[in-house]
Amino acid sequence: MIRIASAQGFWGDWPQAPALQVRGGQIDFLVFDYLAEVTMSILEKQRRRDPSKGYATDFVDVISGLLPELIEKKVRVISSAGGVNPVGCAKAIIERAEKLMPGQKLTVGVVHGDNIIDKMDGLELTALDQNAPPLADVRSRLLSANVYFGAAPIVQAIKGGADIIVCGRVTDTALTMAPIIEHFNVSFTNYNALATGTVAGHVLECGAQASGGNFLGKTLSVDDLVEIGFPIAEVHSPNEVIITKHESLGGLVSAQTVKEQLLYEIGDPREYLTPDVTVDFSSINVTEIERDRVRIHGVQGGPPPETLKVSCSYEDGFLLAGTLVYTWPEAAMKARRAGELVRSRARALGLEFDDFRIETIGAFACHEGVAGAPKETGEVTLRIAARGRNKAHLEALGKEIIPLVLTGPPGATGYAGGRPKPHDILAYWPGLISRKAVQPVVEFFSTGAAAKGA
Repeated sequence: MIRIASAQGFWGDWPQAPALQVRGGQIDFLVFDYLAEVTMSILEKQRRRDPSKGYATDFVDVISGLLPELIEKKVRVISSAGGVNPVGCAKAIIERAEKLMPGQKLTVGVVHGDNIIDKMDGLELTALDQNAPPLADVRSRLLSANVYFGAAPIVQAIKGGADIIVCGRVTDTALTMAPIIEHFNVSFTNYNALATGTVAGHVLECGAQASGGNFLGKTLSVDDLVEIGFPIAEVHSPNEVIITKHESLGGLVSAQTVKEQLLYEIGDPREYLTPDVTVDFSSINVTEIERDRVRIHGVQGGPPPETLKVSCSYEDGFLLAGTLVYTWPEAAMKARRAGELVRSRARALGLEFDDFRIETIGAFACHEGVAGAPKETGEVTLRIAARGRNKAHLEALGKEIIPLVLTGPPGATGYAGGRPKPHDILAYWPGLISRKAVQPVVEFFSTGAAAKGA
């Protein structure tokens, strides 16, 4: 039996979760899912400013804080925190380990080779989105281009003895699937077992979303969200997984919470494509066997596709958004009028945008708890947003929003944040590439030793 614990569902997830998973009970692996499509472009911009960066630096801090316990309890870590510089991340962990625990042997495995931004001119990619611009048209503005690898290189790193594995772009499900493959010696042609492992990874990839967080069930039906337990995959055989959590922690693992997560981002449920296997989600059996224990079994899989997905991002202009709050009476009317004032003033200045929007978002925060509060809309948030290629025009628009406080309708508040400024828009370009065109690379770094490749 092997127990794989989710520690994070996205970069910026709850920082207490990893420690609670390590201290809450027995686990064998702790998995961190850091990457999303936009994350890669952010990390690439960081790497361009500083070649030593480009990875999730907070992961190094988390590992440093837990390192003695991880070693003592023999908990191995798998993460996609490497971003566009997984080798840099591994070296930072080794450096910390040597300072914190001198003489302690620690091996960090690195999975990379997914970053093809510097090789794009020699590769052939097919667009997944029919409405996407030709790749040649955005080539000069590309910020990132990363191939999704599967579980195979992570399995290689586990077999190589890595205590901590740092990956670049791998599928979210591979983080959980790899230790199952390694532990049970699953063949990469045993598609049903691979499909089961993929489903387990899919349940764990969004952290507490499978254990009571963001749950659509009856309001307040989940106990103790203060110390919510992230999900754990308890695997007794490669064709059956039990989703659970530590008994000492809060939250809820039920058939419904698991099913909600299973529906997350799956596209065609009968053809969930991964680099290792094609999964038929319609074959999944979900059985609640007791409180906080849900059995997943009967999952069917087939051969993987001949192509791998590539996630590209490129610069696509700028976005500016600013908000003001307008209070009762006639809050919505005042907010709409203020938005139109900005539109008219921008037009008078000759400002041009690709898109300009006025949104009024209703709520009652300004009058909550006040005796005799009105029954009509208590206040609305006015949101003015525009996007375009001319940054100067957007900066000029930003200067028109705050003056509404004294030059527009009465009752404006919520302007303490100051003048809004434009920021870059990162557009997404998904594509496919032949799996023969790219190969993952696995390297190992150890305390007190030089790196070795595989």
